[in-house]
Amino acid sequence: MAEETIFSKIIRKEIPADVLYQDELVTAFRDINPRAPVHILVVPNKLIPTTNDVVADDELALGRMITVAKKLAADEGIAEDGYRIIMNCNQHGGQEVYHIHMHLVGGRALGPMVIG
Repeated sequence: MAEETIFSKIIRKEIPADVLYQDELVTAFRDINPRAPVHILVVPNKLIPTTNDVVADDELALGRMITVAKKLAADEGIAEDGYRIIMNCNQHGGQEVYHIHMHLVGGRALGPMVIG
């Protein structure tokens, strides 16, 4: 079984967070260490450690993560100018919390994505 993370406690409202959206599949909240004027994390309520652990039954939650990110981008006023959605996987991918999550970042020009 996967090891519980801080995100599970946020989902269950056991620790405070600036929750912007929650339903039966996903929860979205502001990052406590924002890297842009808007930096929101969108997480599935089910603990899935990495994208390598995603199974077909998770597809509805993963799709919901995208539609919630779209809604929040509009709510935050960054949809028209643009934003970035990022998911990291494992150590080399930069994953720090092993509960998959999507970073929704925007509110300023983010520049080109650095690869390599």
